[in-house]
Amino acid sequence: MKSELVCFWLAVALYGVSTFSYIFGLIARYDKLYLVGLLSALAGFLPHTASIGLRWAASGVEPFITISESITFGVFMAVLLFLVFQLTVKKVPPLGVLVMPTSFVLLGWAGTLIKEVATSLNPALQSAWLWVHIVGATTGFASVLIAAGLGLMYLMKEKDSAGIADRLPELSVLDTQSYRFVAGGFIMYGLMIVSGAYWSNTVKGNYWAWDPVEVWSLVSWLIYGIYLHLRVTFGWRGSKLAWYSLIALVVMIVSYWGIPFSLETFHSGFRIDHS
Repeated sequence: MKSELVCFWLAVALYGVSTFSYIFGLIARYDKLYLVGLLSALAGFLPHTASIGLRWAASGVEPFITISESITFGVFMAVLLFLVFQLTVKKVPPLGVLVMPTSFVLLGWAGTLIKEVATSLNPALQSAWLWVHIVGATTGFASVLIAAGLGLMYLMKEKDSAGIADRLPELSVLDTQSYRFVAGGFIMYGLMIVSGAYWSNTVKGNYWAWDPVEVWSLVSWLIYGIYLHLRVTFGWRGSKLAWYSLIALVVMIVSYWGIPFSLETFHSGFRIDHS
């Protein structure tokens, strides 16, 4: 088996260990399992990074062109942001209860879609704007995933689910942290859309073509814009926004990976050939 695949599936396995450590830590009310989950996530991040680097080195093509690579890179950014947050803030030990299962499932799905390494890049994708576009998209995904995880922590603390209330910050802190991550994700999604529009104009001569991916990306961005509007203008706080962040995460995942997978679009570089 290629070194790239060995690293990839090792990362999946370690993220699986992290996932079950967080879940059983919550069920058993055993804090040490949260630490196991965090260390497993950190251990899995290393071969995850290596698999991306090896694939990139083998092809010389940016490692996020196919849908498998796109998912892999999106999960990479999500785990990176999660690890940075956990290793610096150290206030939300059970946060991985949502973040790591989502990362584990998505990366496992990406593994079923792996194709041979590409040796050339579609001319439409040969642009420096590709990096701006992808980094905006993946960082936005990472931010709203963390926000949804914090929303879940808010709901659990509010109901004292599994007796974790004493392991979490105050509700107001969780609410504020979630809001900040949504705001960051909103900005990065805006960067994704603006860079994509400019890039589209250089390739096709128009800024917007109502491509399904464009439309769903705009929908996702507006959904998080509504979140911010509800909080800033109408003063929404707490459980309503926590639930909102969880539902919005599902919409975002569908728009980012589900639509390119199921429909032929201008973003065909991110679509698996089913034939």
